[in-house]
Amino acid sequence: MSDTISFELGSAADRPPNRFQVNPVNGNSRKSQGPDGPGSGSGSGAVGQGGHGDDGPHEVYRRLTNADGELLEDDTFDATQMLNQHQPRQQRQSIKSSFRDKDKPSRFKDLQTTTRFQVDPQNEESDESNDSQEERELLDNEYDTKYGKSFRHFTREALPRLDNYRNMMSIQAAYRPTLDELHNATLVGKNTHSLTRNQDPESGILNGVLKFGWIKGVLVRCLLNIWGVMLFLRLSWVVGQAGVIEGFVLILTTTAVTTITALSMSAISTNGVIKGGGTYYMISRSLGPEFGGSIGLIFSLANAVACAMYVVGFCESMLAMMATFEWEIIDGGVQDVRIIGCITILLLLIIVVVGMEWEAKAQIGLLIILLVAIGDFVIGSFIGPKSEWEVAKGFLGYNATLFKNNLFPDYRPEKSGIQHDFFSVFAIFFPAATGILAGANISGDLKDPSKSIPKGTILAIIITTGTYLIMVLQCGATVARDATGNVTDMVNGSFAFLDCQPGECNYGLQNSFQVIELVSGFGPLIYAGCYAATLSSALASLVSAPKVFQALCKDELYPKIVWFAKGYGKNNEPVRGYVLTFIIASAFILIGELNLIAPLISNFFLAAYMLINFSTFHASLAKPVGWRPTFKYYNMWLSLLGAILCVAVMFLISWATALITFAAVLALYLIVAYRKPDVNWGSTTQAQTYKNALMSVQQLNNVEEHVKNYRPQILVLSGLPNTRPVLVDLAYMLTKNLSLLVCGHVLRGSSSQKYRTYLQERAANWFRKHRVKGFYALVDGEDFESGTRALMQASGIGKLKPNIILMGYKTDWQTCDHKELDQYFNVMHKALDMYLSVAILRVPQGLDCSQLLGSQDGWKTASDVPRTLQPNESSGDLQAVDSSARNGLGGSIDSLSRNVSQEDRNRNQLLQSEQSSLKIVKSSSTSDLSFIAGNQSKDVSGMPDPLDAKTANLVSNSLRKSKLKHDDPASLYKGPGGVELPKEVLSDLTQFTRKRSHAVIDVWWLYDDGGLTLLLPYIISTRRTWQSCKLRVYALANKKAELEFEQRSMASLLSKFRIDYSDLTLIPDITKKPLETSTQFFNELIKDFVVTEKEGENGNSSRATLNEDDVHITDDDLLAVQDKTNRYLRLREYLREQSTKSDLVVMTLPMPRKNIVSAPLYMAWLESLSRDMPPFLFVRGNQTSVLTFYS
Repeated sequence: MSDTISFELGSAADRPPNRFQVNPVNGNSRKSQGPDGPGSGSGSGAVGQGGHGDDGPHEVYRRLTNADGELLEDDTFDATQMLNQHQPRQQRQSIKSSFRDKDKPSRFKDLQTTTRFQVDPQNEESDESNDSQEERELLDNEYDTKYGKSFRHFTREALPRLDNYRNMMSIQAAYRPTLDELHNATLVGKNTHSLTRNQDPESGILNGVLKFGWIKGVLVRCLLNIWGVMLFLRLSWVVGQAGVIEGFVLILTTTAVTTITALSMSAISTNGVIKGGGTYYMISRSLGPEFGGSIGLIFSLANAVACAMYVVGFCESMLAMMATFEWEIIDGGVQDVRIIGCITILLLLIIVVVGMEWEAKAQIGLLIILLVAIGDFVIGSFIGPKSEWEVAKGFLGYNATLFKNNLFPDYRPEKSGIQHDFFSVFAIFFPAATGILAGANISGDLKDPSKSIPKGTILAIIITTGTYLIMVLQCGATVARDATGNVTDMVNGSFAFLDCQPGECNYGLQNSFQVIELVSGFGPLIYAGCYAATLSSALASLVSAPKVFQALCKDELYPKIVWFAKGYGKNNEPVRGYVLTFIIASAFILIGELNLIAPLISNFFLAAYMLINFSTFHASLAKPVGWRPTFKYYNMWLSLLGAILCVAVMFLISWATALITFAAVLALYLIVAYRKPDVNWGSTTQAQTYKNALMSVQQLNNVEEHVKNYRPQILVLSGLPNTRPVLVDLAYMLTKNLSLLVCGHVLRGSSSQKYRTYLQERAANWFRKHRVKGFYALVDGEDFESGTRALMQASGIGKLKPNIILMGYKTDWQTCDHKELDQYFNVMHKALDMYLSVAILRVPQGLDCSQLLGSQDGWKTASDVPRTLQPNESSGDLQAVDSSARNGLGGSIDSLSRNVSQEDRNRNQLLQSEQSSLKIVKSSSTSDLSFIAGNQSKDVSGMPDPLDAKTANLVSNSLRKSKLKHDDPASLYKGPGGVELPKEVLSDLTQFTRKRSHAVIDVWWLYDDGGLTLLLPYIISTRRTWQSCKLRVYALANKKAELEFEQRSMASLLSKFRIDYSDLTLIPDITKKPLETSTQFFNELIKDFVVTEKEGENGNSSRATLNEDDVHITDDDLLAVQDKTNRYLRLREYLREQSTKSDLVVMTLPMPRKNIVSAPLYMAWLESLSRDMPPFLFVRGNQTSVLTFYS
């Protein structure tokens, strides 16, 4: 046999000659397994040498495979132990080295003398070429089993395994390498670990924890809970009131509701792993925490009340037995029920507190007693009356005439005066079917809930329904409705004992609750069965309520209930919940009247059934990809019918109780919706939200645009929203409840996905805290211009696309790099080329607040920020830098700002400063353009204080639960280290969000751009905080002689636009030459950019050269736009005269003509107009009408 093993596919005979073949370490020594014993090959033997030659390979195979020959999923195979059993020492050392190599860097592996594989030439002669085919197959099998499990050592990829898809504590278990680790060659994969085979949290027995199968966990519990108090105490009364026919209808109606609900529940329970919480878990994970939380609380209370109801049923049965012996405790009535009930519920509490194992054993014993009792009743009905005394009480045996009389209903009022009908009887009987959730409620204690719940629940419904129908037939055919119980009335075969007026007789179906005992073959067995039925149902309810409530408390959907989430023992028993259920049940036991409790229970359970059905319908309607139940016997319309049927039955039973139930569910729903718990369960509500949004956007695409429906959809170049809150506040004031807002952020260079996710989460957190409904768009770009181009072109979808770009004013245009200025100017050109409207905001204090604000969001420190691995860095370099940051060498903007005085905080200085090797990165902006060097995209701007690391992990959850008022600016904005900001600073930060009493907005509508200059201030004036402001409109007059006519025309136009204004002023002499001081002011602005022709010649420059760096101003440029310059300087004079005390100035943005106006000249115009002015908003529409006076 050849010394090598080929990795080629196909049989040995089909393999073509190969130059190289891969051979396991020392594999050539395995020839010793041949029939001739050890051969003469060189090298130490592998597994199977010497005396163990026949056992080695099979032992390795046995250790690595299960009984079916499949590879074990566990990757914890100990190769060293196997080697120790079958190899001499030198051979073990050789092979062990190959296993150790997997942990060594490749440069060290190359130095080893023994490697994992040997590559041998194909033409080398084999020492034993005559080995049998069986030996080759044995060696192949041995190689596959020995090295197959080590395949993960040859690749970073993960094989498909269950562990990769398991959620542990709502955090994705990290067994699969991340995309960065696979895609980035220099990143080191994190250490992975796997659960040991006995620690699968979703499988059966977990470290001794008791788990039940479908029979013991679901079927038995459902049978016991359905065969409850109604079976022995109320079923005969139902037959007496409703008759056999309507009794069948009543039972089948109940069964229809429960069967549809069981089918819906089966679909939900087979759509993934079901954990503890039963009904609450299924509804909350399907419809979301709001519905789940409300029904979970209602359902827990319903089970607690049901427990009381079953105990009261037990007490009534006990009193009936005591009455036969003429025993009583106090009055033989309500007082005795209360005493016996409280003692019983206390004993049940002790059983469940001891543990689920004892409770399960008790349930089995009770089921046996119950089955014997039912059998006793069936046999007794065939035996017939055993004495005249039984006949006198109405038990006649099977009688056709009697059966005919009992076919039809005979509804009678009770002694208390309550008149019964079909629905009142249905309300009393319906709790007999509520036991279908008994198995699902302990879903956390089931081995496989997805299989156990459908199988056990549906089978239990079939069995119990058949039992009820049979017993209805037997009762109707054997027992009269009324009987005197007087034996003397039977003299000479008389049936006088059946002649009595309703209400006068004490026996019969209508009058006695002990009919089942009367019919039975052996009466005491019925008492035992009654006790078993009631106690088992009470026991199941006593277990269900705390289990569901515990799951609800763990999710912390409601305040002040997390204390009940604590579990005790291996099974995590909710002992505190048991005690709470005991207290609630005891309170209802004190009511003592079963019929008063039943309607309340019915409505609570029907509400749960309704939501289970609606969950299945909603999931089928939304059709998320994750909706893949393995149970196929459900129908979405049948589930909807079930939900409607539940609601109808609720109101038919008791409309008042139904309204109370709905009010309670709604109130609890609103509480959860208001608290916004920090959960994400992938509910169908989320899926439906996406589906609705998608359909709406698609429908919007088919809607033609009309000027009356124009909406300002704004792309605001804010960077991270928290760095320029004033800019975002203005944009949101224009779009609130009206249109689209997108905050654009440009990052230079590539960045890791972790870093991008960090920024997105931080932006979302800021939106949530400030209650801003907007979107955050993050793009990578070579520079600000290319990134902004990408934002303008790619932001939005369909008709939901920005039509306005809002930028901050570049205050440092005179001192910044010329390339930055040119790019800022080119962004405006690109926006106008795309027919986007352009708006530029300038505020006196500047827009960038990144150094002013601290870590009020509680966000991560510099050391926690996920950095981008640069092309020239290795993962070791990345770890070294991160380590230095954690040791305090890395700084943040906040720590830097403490070392810089308030007056010296210049934005450009901030961007150029650094601490140690880490540089501060600011988001690309419009108020202060800053460009990040190639190796700077490792940290973020505006990061919190590194000293405030304790709050790093409290981000979103703590903010959601914040008690601070939203309107309090001190709670929204904090300085470095969380210090309070001065009132003046807070006033500046909230200038667009705080309420204005008598604000004034000046609108300088210079040119007709479609009306956007006028529309935006009007929208601002409609906002709650600016509602009382005044609009003053300024416009340019064409001729001074026609000033009055033009003013009337403008007033008429504004009136037709239905825009209220307080004052209208026309500027008549805009063409007048500006003052000398204004001209000197303008010349001072541009002096650093002006290049005379003489200077151009001396510098060997030409106009062509200047165009390449279009940040200079020539004399020709100034001369070409001299009239415009004078016009804007004249406007400056009017502005300073009219609008210096306004709260906001809105002016038409001068048009930046291509190849006519250079960037510095254009910025000088804007500077002239807006310097030393209140907040100033330049607006330029896209020359398309946004206003109309047509209806």
